[in-house]
Amino acid sequence: MKNRGLVKEGIVFFKLFKESVLFAFSQLKTDRFRTLLSLLGVSIGIFSIVAVFSAIDALRENVQRGFDSFGSDVVTISKWPFSGEDDYGNADYSAEYKWWEYMRRPLPSERDYKFLRTNSTAAGAVAMEIQFNATLKYSRNSIQKCAVRAVCGDWNKISEVNLQMGRYFTEHELESSNPIGIIGHDVWLELFGGGDPVGKRIKVGNKEIFVIGVFAKQGESMVSVGSGTDLSVLMPLNAGRYMVNPKWADVSIYAKPKEGVSEQSFCDELGVLMRSHRRLAPGDKNNFSINRMTFLIEIVESIISAINLAGWIIAGFSLLIGGFGIANIMFVSVKERTNIIGIQKALGAKRYVILIQFLTEAVVLSVAGGAVGIIMVWLVTSMIPQEAAFQLGISLQNLLTGFVISSVIGVVSGISPAMSAAKLNPVDAINAK
Repeated sequence: MKNRGLVKEGIVFFKLFKESVLFAFSQLKTDRFRTLLSLLGVSIGIFSIVAVFSAIDALRENVQRGFDSFGSDVVTISKWPFSGEDDYGNADYSAEYKWWEYMRRPLPSERDYKFLRTNSTAAGAVAMEIQFNATLKYSRNSIQKCAVRAVCGDWNKISEVNLQMGRYFTEHELESSNPIGIIGHDVWLELFGGGDPVGKRIKVGNKEIFVIGVFAKQGESMVSVGSGTDLSVLMPLNAGRYMVNPKWADVSIYAKPKEGVSEQSFCDELGVLMRSHRRLAPGDKNNFSINRMTFLIEIVESIISAINLAGWIIAGFSLLIGGFGIANIMFVSVKERTNIIGIQKALGAKRYVILIQFLTEAVVLSVAGGAVGIIMVWLVTSMIPQEAAFQLGISLQNLLTGFVISSVIGVVSGISPAMSAAKLNPVDAINAK
């Protein structure tokens, strides 16, 4: 008997829900202009929220793509800092970027690299890089200002080497001056048109090198160290160092701590070793910078927080306006259907029946506005070219978030009109004009 009663209650609830949905759509059709204005706020609010969440997801994916090649635990020793520094050489967001002081610093040298690699007990990998731009040529095809990265040491431990074809350097080749190189995915397409480049010669500036491999597609990222791999050439340090004047090159030493070594203690050790090797007195400022990749993460997180805050402010005002609009529609609906409510209550309809009926109607109206907002986001994302570096998409989580928020707005906006309808006296409601 108890189960039969539950089934009966379920059928009644389903019929009430169906009736409420039909009432909601009839209300939408009754005064389209009023409904459009009322739901516009909800649509803009949900559009802002879903668009912001989608942008944040795309931003995080973009950043992650940059760290797929260089881990977040890698630090660089270079002439230039990522940001201003305090008197102790630590990164300081608020400090002035004293470029005139940094400009007088010496570039990291091969002696610095070898000293760190020999004496650091906390380093799991150390590598050196000289980066410069050069024109690449093969047959009649050429690329202007392509990034050339000449490296040595534990580069394959510092940077993930993901090859589409060919092979990586041997240890002997990395320490030699053999004119060989690995080209990026975009270089391969532009110079060879997708053909097999392994074993062929390309010109880097005025020098010829043999191609031994091609990097897999990496994609662009906000935090790609250097130029990434897609539009670059990687070669041994001794093969590339004589192609450019070091004054016009970007020279850096990369280091990665051993597993279990904290970032702070690792940077402290590197700082002590560099000061010792460069014979700096206790009172002297550092003439080098130790840059942490986590600094870039902090910058991105601050950007994400700003976008998130701005999106919620815009969405909050829009949802507030939309909520008032839905509440207004519901109060008008209660006024127009007062006689019907009276008849329902006279026939035995309980308060919760009327309450559920109007709450469902408010939720349907709000979700309709939310659906329009989500469709607007989809239209915007569909217009972004596939080859664009920054891709937006609506995830299932963001889709559900938009519908949940719009449903909550419907409940909050409809609770007061629904309660006023549920409390109506049947006699007064039937006789109302």
